[in-house]
Amino acid sequence: MLDAIRKLIGDSVPGTPGTHSRVQVNDVRVAACALLVELACADGEFSAAEQARIMDILQRHFGVDEAGARQMLAEAAAANHDAVDHFVFTRQVVKDYDVAQRIVLAELMWQVALADGSLDSQESYVMRKLASLLQLEPAFLAQARKKAE
Repeated sequence: MLDAIRKLIGDSVPGTPGTHSRVQVNDVRVAACALLVELACADGEFSAAEQARIMDILQRHFGVDEAGARQMLAEAAAANHDAVDHFVFTRQVVKDYDVAQRIVLAELMWQVALADGSLDSQESYVMRKLASLLQLEPAFLAQARKKAE
């Protein structure tokens, strides 16, 4: 009986665990892009410089054309908006990327965070949080930041 009530509540209340399971990301590129979007929006705004940087990353690192990059960015932004937390994205990245690939992703994340010319304290916090969820050591994070600067 309690399970039936939990399911009913979870299915009808946004932000409950029932809705969390609905966000599914099967493409690691979309998961990585969602993390880039989350980082870009961490300071409360998604600047044109950050958006342009993400578009460039999608085209150069993921090998998609401009239309494909726009589509991927839209899909990632929608998934990011619907997700309760970052775990759905970081889990996919950890599953599909080895440590070296996750370090490259961290470098790309730093590039996005620094794209608007400043590093907000909230962006720094989100970066450390995501790096932890991506199972990256602080030394790797510092190394990735130096490469991005």
